[in-house]
Amino acid sequence: MHLLYLDDAGSAHNPAEEYLVLGGVSVFEAQAYWFTQELDKLATTICPSDPHGVEFHASEIFSRRKHPWKDMTREEAQGVIKAVLAVARNSFDTARFFACAIHKSSFPGRDPMEVAFEDLCSRFDRYLARLRGDGDRQRGLLILDESAHETTLQRMALEFRTLGTKWGVVRNLAETPLFVNSRASRLVQVADHIAYAVFRRYNACDARYFDVIASRFDSSDGVVHGLAHKQLVDPSCMCPACMSRRVGRPTA
Repeated sequence: MHLLYLDDAGSAHNPAEEYLVLGGVSVFEAQAYWFTQELDKLATTICPSDPHGVEFHASEIFSRRKHPWKDMTREEAQGVIKAVLAVARNSFDTARFFACAIHKSSFPGRDPMEVAFEDLCSRFDRYLARLRGDGDRQRGLLILDESAHETTLQRMALEFRTLGTKWGVVRNLAETPLFVNSRASRLVQVADHIAYAVFRRYNACDARYFDVIASRFDSSDGVVHGLAHKQLVDPSCMCPACMSRRVGRPTA
């Protein structure tokens, strides 16, 4: 089973933010334990007395308002975010990153979370179809942080498997999405950091975190399939997602 862990960064209702991002990492089921072990090791360096009480939540680390992050310098806190991302970057060759950045004002009247979820369901399904074409017949499962969108996203996932997305019927998912508490899942915490890195790249033009993981987004035929930048304001956008689609194969 291929597990795609997802989390979001940004708020659909915050007018001060231009973007909402849904993003995360796909790993084979047997690999999830390794991520947990690596982040537990990192947590031990931060709070030796209670490493399992450390939740890696990128925006909280960045803001340094809560324990244990409030006792760190800005550089130390930013180093923790990069360290979590480095764990993901240095993981298994088969791990693939996915993210969809939604420019909210480009989609008036639509929930950006729903736009991003539909996009990533289709991207993950196509990724699994490519693997299937190479002989890997494992199906996929989406695992997300608990949120107010749970009921809506479960309904949408069911519809994608019967009625389809705008790109076609989703055929390679084994079950409707699972929702878990991020505190209990190190891989959801990794997904949170990937989403945050992409959010900072698009919302704040801050690429210091994105650059750590830029090479790990799903790609094929010269196109970065795993990263989507959904916007209607800059047809000449030079970000990796937009540029690869202009110069890559037209079937992207």
